Amino acid sequence: MWKNVTFYLISGMIVEGLISDPADGTIEVLGRFIMAFTSVGALLLYERKWHLFNQLYTSIFVCENFIMTLAVGGEMLELWMSFNKVENELREGINIAVATFLVLWYTAIVSYILRRFFSYPTSVSIIFAISYFVLTYGVPMLLMDI
Repeated sequence: MWKNVTFYLISGMIVEGLISDPADGTIEVLGRFIMAFTSVGALLLYERKWHLFNQLYTSIFVCENFIMTLAVGGEMLELWMSFNKVENELREGINIAVATFLVLWYTAIVSYILRRFFSYPTSVSIIFAISYFVLTYGVPMLLMDI
């Protein structure tokens, strides 16, 4: 589990450091880690399945790491397009498409993990996956903007 967390923190800091200031990116990634840890813990306490913490947290963070690796690839694509002077509108369109795809895929994978762990109906697992995304990505981003 901790190897996954370490990989997530390092790759997240790389991605966020490329997008914004490295110090702000580091704080945002740490905030996402804390929110993820808290969210998973709260869900497991609610479901009375605390003994599954390592399994669920590892499952979600393997997904996070896979998506983060693809995000690093997206940043490399952005860098390549910048060096090759690709038109701004095209670059922005490609970046938005890649980001949208990654968010939807991430939500689908987390939804699947939650559905399999807790035998939730698909609709409930999708709602929880979207809530998890908002908590782990939205809240730290909002706090950074304050």
